[in-house]
Amino acid sequence: MPKLKTHRGAKKRFKFTAKGKIKRSKAYKSHILTKKTRKRKRNLKTQTVVVKEEFKRVKDLLPYS
Repeated sequence: MPKLKTHRGAKKRFKFTAKGKIKRSKAYKSHILTKKTRKRKRNLKTQTVVVKEEFKRVKDLLPYS
């Protein structure tokens, strides 16, 4: 059976934690920032964990991680 290919877009967007969870960045922080509050922009900077419903889908895109 041939090797599986890693989804290159997913590789750039997701990282694994030490316990095997998947980290991701938050959306809505790239432009139109003037109308967003300082608190909202600060909270968008932090990374978060992929929810369990999406975990398998992301894991399939990254077969060797």
